[in-house]
Amino acid sequence: MMYFVDVQGTLIEDNTKLPTRGAVAFIDHLNMHQIPYMVITNSTKNPSDEFLGYLNSIGLNIPQSHYLDPLMMLESHIDKSRKIAAYGSQPFLNVLQSMGYPLDYTSPDVVLVAIKDDFSPDEYAQMIEFLLAGAQLVGMHETTLYVKNHKRYPGVGAILKMLEFATSAPYSVVGKPSIPFFEEALYRLSLQKEGAQFRDVTIISDDVKGDLIGAQSLGMRGIFVLSGKYRVAEEIIPSLKPQERPAEIYADMQAILECL
Repeated sequence: MMYFVDVQGTLIEDNTKLPTRGAVAFIDHLNMHQIPYMVITNSTKNPSDEFLGYLNSIGLNIPQSHYLDPLMMLESHIDKSRKIAAYGSQPFLNVLQSMGYPLDYTSPDVVLVAIKDDFSPDEYAQMIEFLLAGAQLVGMHETTLYVKNHKRYPGVGAILKMLEFATSAPYSVVGKPSIPFFEEALYRLSLQKEGAQFRDVTIISDDVKGDLIGAQSLGMRGIFVLSGKYRVAEEIIPSLKPQERPAEIYADMQAILECL
C-alpha cells in the first residue's frame, strides 16, 4: 500500500493548526514501516520549506522528499516573464514576490487566485475586467471550502467556477486536483518505490470534490475523513454520483490507523 495524504483538515486541524487525532502516530507508522507516501497539500501562504518546517515542529516527521505543494509546481505552470494579477492573502502575495513573480494590476497576462476569507466585491470586479480583456485564469488549487475560525467560506475552486461562469474564461489549476500535480506526486513516490502507479495509491483527504474525485478518476482509492471541511458525511456524500463516492469514510487519522 502507498499513500497520498492531505494536510489541512486531515493531518492538521483547520482552526488550531495542530495535529488531528492520530496524525502524528500515522506518519510515524508510515516512516517506521517504510511505507511509501507523499504528503500533498494546497498550502500557499508560506514558502514550501517554511510550511514543511512547521509541520515537522508540531511532530509530523515528514521528510522533504515526501512533501509537495502548489508553490513547488508554479514555475512549471507560469513563466516569470508573464505579468500576474494575484489575489489571496498578503502572505501568499509576499511569497510570490519572493519567488520573483512580477505583480501587475494594470494589464496582467494572468489572473492568479489563491484563498482568503475576505475577498471584496471590488476585487472580483477587477478580476472580471482582466479576464474579459483576455487574461488567463489560473487557480493555485481547486479546494471546495475554506475553513477558518469555525466558519466555512467558498474555496478557490468555488471562486474559479464563479469567474468562469461570469466571463466564460476557462481556468487551469496548479495544485490539487490537477493531473500534473498528481503526476508529480506519483513521480516522487516512484523514487521511494520503483514502478509506483496510481492504482497502487490510497489518497486520504477531508475534501471529496477538491481532492478525492479527481484522484479516483486516475485510479486511486479514496478515503474521506470527517476531521475538516465536513462535519458529517451526509453533508456531501448524498450529492455524489456512485463513481465519485470514496471507498471508505473515517472520523480521523486515528480511526484509519486503528484499521491498519
